Amino acid sequence: MSTNKEIKINKLLQSAPHNTVWLASWLADQNISHDLQQRYVKSGWLEKVGTGAFKRKGEKISWLGGVYAVQKQAQRPIHIGGMTALRLQGFAHYLRSRENLQLFSPNGINLPRWFTNYKWDEGKPILYHSSLLSEHKNSFLEHNQNGFDVTVSSPERAILEAIYLTPKQLDMVEVYQTLEGLANLRPKLLEKLLEECTSIKVKRLFLFMAKKAGHQWADFINTDNIDLGTGNRSLSTGGVFISDFKITIPKELAEL
Repeated sequence: MSTNKEIKINKLLQSAPHNTVWLASWLADQNISHDLQQRYVKSGWLEKVGTGAFKRKGEKISWLGGVYAVQKQAQRPIHIGGMTALRLQGFAHYLRSRENLQLFSPNGINLPRWFTNYKWDEGKPILYHSSLLSEHKNSFLEHNQNGFDVTVSSPERAILEAIYLTPKQLDMVEVYQTLEGLANLRPKLLEKLLEECTSIKVKRLFLFMAKKAGHQWADFINTDNIDLGTGNRSLSTGGVFISDFKITIPKELAEL
């Protein structure tokens, strides 16, 4: 006959998504106390991921399973953004063996230590940035991956985040070629995000790329309330100056 302790863990094992992290605080909310959590570790039901974080015994977890716990259990406003979000949605076609994972959050929000210390099997470096954009609800999507949902940037938000990471973390040509494939962006959402964006570089470079790509949606972005700042911005040493947007860009991008 099953004990009450076994019933609790079996119920959880059957209902919770696979390949995800379980936080101690969340387990406590499921009426599994700290002492009981430690008993489950000793008896082989659970394995420690880090301080205050567990997984099913023998189960392989990915960074997505870690993000799921941060978002859905810890309720931290951290989201998957940039090229990582675009790739999850099928918009980015370049694959790199050591591609970084791009996460964003409002200023002052930290990733938990168990997440940053864990050796994720993918071995991908994590880029974690404070967001340069407002938290508009319709600029986020719930993306289902391996049976659980994670919050990711919409394509409109993600491409602006990707541009923000150029040229130091991302290649500008690669980001532009990704934007070329985004034929169905929402101009009103882009307009709102650009109006509240804190980066002059992002706003100028995005508008240049959108014009260069010739997308129809770009014609419906009203730039009257988008502050593009003053003076020139150099984004590439020895590049090409684009007078309309007062930016210097890599020669490779100018010649595409």
